[in-house]
Amino acid sequence: MTKTVYVGMSADLVHPGHLNILQKAAELGNVVVGLLTDQAIASYKRVPFMTFEQRKIVIENIKGVTQVIPQTTLDYVPNLEQLKPDYVVHGDDWKDGVQAKTRQRVIDALAQWGGKLVEVPYTQGISSTRLHAAMKEIGTTPDVRLRSLRRMLAAKPLVRFLDIHNALSGLIIENTKVNTPHGPQEFDGMWGSSLTDSTAKGKPDIEAVDVSSRMVTLNEVLEVTTKPIIYDGDTGGKTEHFVFTVKTLERLGVSAVIIEDKTGLKKNSLFGTDVEQTQDSVENFCAKIRAGKNAQATRDFMIIARIESLILGMGVDHAMQRAEAFLDAGADGIMIHSREKTPDEVFEFCKRYNQLENRKTLVAVPSSYNKVTEKELTEHGVNVVIYANQLLRSAYPAMIKTAESILTHSRSAEADADMMPIQQILELIPGGK
Repeated sequence: MTKTVYVGMSADLVHPGHLNILQKAAELGNVVVGLLTDQAIASYKRVPFMTFEQRKIVIENIKGVTQVIPQTTLDYVPNLEQLKPDYVVHGDDWKDGVQAKTRQRVIDALAQWGGKLVEVPYTQGISSTRLHAAMKEIGTTPDVRLRSLRRMLAAKPLVRFLDIHNALSGLIIENTKVNTPHGPQEFDGMWGSSLTDSTAKGKPDIEAVDVSSRMVTLNEVLEVTTKPIIYDGDTGGKTEHFVFTVKTLERLGVSAVIIEDKTGLKKNSLFGTDVEQTQDSVENFCAKIRAGKNAQATRDFMIIARIESLILGMGVDHAMQRAEAFLDAGADGIMIHSREKTPDEVFEFCKRYNQLENRKTLVAVPSSYNKVTEKELTEHGVNVVIYANQLLRSAYPAMIKTAESILTHSRSAEADADMMPIQQILELIPGGK
């Protein structure tokens, strides 16, 4: 009787190491590949380059593979208990580190029916990390980048975005990763903030930097990064002009635009009622949303409505009425904003928003209530967290400190400890090494 052999794989970038494992597995019997879903992969690292269906087609066409089934978690056990395979084949590079517990669970499960774990020696000279780095260096296409936000939202409970103000800040977001007890963590994408862009250009945050100038910054970032971008569209401007902004952003590969329901000269929301700020009428703003949606060429681009009711002290009821109207007008999501030091009113909004029949993506920007954790945001149904200006706010104090140090000491030596070595900067920039 032919034996059943189970192989778990993500198979985002198939290399000789994978083929070697599949060849060894085929020598033992009929090979069933448990292909990790996007959700399973996103639980411990970046959403894969290829979709599940694309990866499935690749693996199905490899010699020796009998069947491909989804593996919906990192844990093999649910699939193993269903299939009860005679063998599980895996590379021998999971005996230590974060995968050691997964390995032990596989061994314990196989013991229940007398199955066996077969470990194939790691293929030397092959590094998935290097291959992924090479893919990032090659870059991406506007279509792939545009679709990536929706793929992330489908695969992850919460995605995190950080502000950009130039291409170098984009590279920091692209490459920064830390290892934590919960696995590696990184930013999912970039927030194209009008505040940070205008401030970097030395201009006030009153839409003084026109759309054409902001597109120059976007193009510089897009040229050297691969992660999705959410664009801060301020009020969106005149409806007739907003449709062209949508077309431009979509053509560039930007994933979403967020526009706020205010009129007149833009004033930063965190001023609240300290300055004169006027909300647009529900009717006018809905018309702007509908015009933007009608202008886009794909289903992947997102228009998200930012509600200023809490900023202006109008309360949760007022915000909810607007949220329902904007969603019905076609908005792909809602950003709820607050300048309170606690997240209480935001969480009250979240609670009621999550009950909506037409509920869509929910975005939060914890700038003032910055003690809230991502875990708390996730528990309240937030899908996107935007850290809206932290990179800019940390960059400029550091530069002022260095400038003052040079003036004080008449040399730069004292500032060296606070600066990144030029070698690291050259390595960060593609082609700089």
